[in-house]
Amino acid sequence: MAIVKWSPLKEIEEIRKEMDRLFEEFLSPVRRKRTVSSEGIISPNVDIFERGNELVIQVEIPGVDKQDIDLTITDDRLLIKGEIKKPEGVSEEDYILNERSYGPFSRTINLPTDVDKSSVKANLNNGLLEIVILRKEEAKPREIKIPLE
Repeated sequence: MAIVKWSPLKEIEEIRKEMDRLFEEFLSPVRRKRTVSSEGIISPNVDIFERGNELVIQVEIPGVDKQDIDLTITDDRLLIKGEIKKPEGVSEEDYILNERSYGPFSRTINLPTDVDKSSVKANLNNGLLEIVILRKEEAKPREIKIPLE
């Protein structure tokens, strides 16, 4: 075993690098990991964005079949429920590593007031559920000319 000379400057440099990494991680866009509540309900990751006059909601639910998803709109909320089922034929003793979560999932999205709830369309493709809701016509920005007197 070789003897390495201790250098306080090297220690300070390592601390500086670690602080830089922590600040970079803290200030970078938030990456939310899928969470599981104390009741065992999974909360899948969601992206919400605008595309033209559409509100687009994308939900990560890999391995879920269409028949295992329930979408409901109430007054101002979209409720996404379903279940992520364990693979058939695999018991707990068979697992070497098990990082995925299985069981019921639920996510509630508050909707803006300017969406047309009757225009909702949903599509499930490769584990990504995409829900598209049109904005109401009166919600679109309008340009009004104001005459000067």
